[in-house]
Amino acid sequence: MASCQNEPASVEAPNTLPASLLVPQAPPKDQIDDIPARALLLTEKAFIRVAKRVTPAVVNISTVHFVRHPDQPNRQKDGFFQDFLNDMFKNAPRRQFKQKSLGSGFIISKEGFILTNHHVISEADQITIRLSDRREFIGEIVAKDHRRDLAVIKIPPHQDLPVALLGSSHQIEVGEWAIAIGNPFGLDRTVTVGVISATGRNHLGLPDEGEFLQTDASINVGNSGGPLLNVAGQVIGINTAIVASGQGIGFAIPIDTVKKLIEGWVSRPSAEPG
Repeated sequence: MASCQNEPASVEAPNTLPASLLVPQAPPKDQIDDIPARALLLTEKAFIRVAKRVTPAVVNISTVHFVRHPDQPNRQKDGFFQDFLNDMFKNAPRRQFKQKSLGSGFIISKEGFILTNHHVISEADQITIRLSDRREFIGEIVAKDHRRDLAVIKIPPHQDLPVALLGSSHQIEVGEWAIAIGNPFGLDRTVTVGVISATGRNHLGLPDEGEFLQTDASINVGNSGGPLLNVAGQVIGINTAIVASGQGIGFAIPIDTVKKLIEGWVSRPSAEPG
């Protein structure tokens, strides 16, 4: 007798189902008639346009700092043996360690100039700039200011370099949309959205006691040096600091402050303040 174990189970055709069971399809988003929903869709499209336009101009900055120190012998309490070991190891080769860090920046001209925070590139022995198309360049620091926490890096010029447009921070009001783009925790070109929470923030314990923009757009480690944007896709600030013990509290250097500093650098023979 033949076995039926490998034969598929028969499937019984269902009876005709009522038309009421058909699930109605939602209309395309651009055909929604609800006015509040359409307003939100317009805002959504604005965010999409900003992300597409500015994200290519945001770069990943990775730095390497070489730390050197001599090999140390085991310490002996006896002074004679300590002196003996010190003499023996005084010409020993020095070990070299790498300290790596990540940050963000954005291209402001096709000549290859990039804005970022000073603390992103401070003490860097090597700076690698990675573009959105995965091209990599060795960056050169051409201007920096520790007190203002700003720096300008240079890569080779090219006509196809994407550029972020600098807006104005002079008349920014609390409640305006704010869009941050950066590389938090190495997650390249992450876009977050929030509002301007406050303007004119100072006495924050930062090296620069100037005024900052406060935003609740998510800013994390690695966002430093990236742009803060308005809904027109214009840079209104440089993301620079967060409150580590809080959430949704980030600070950006107003772009008008940055532009004034750049003008000063251009007019001075030295681009590095003392």
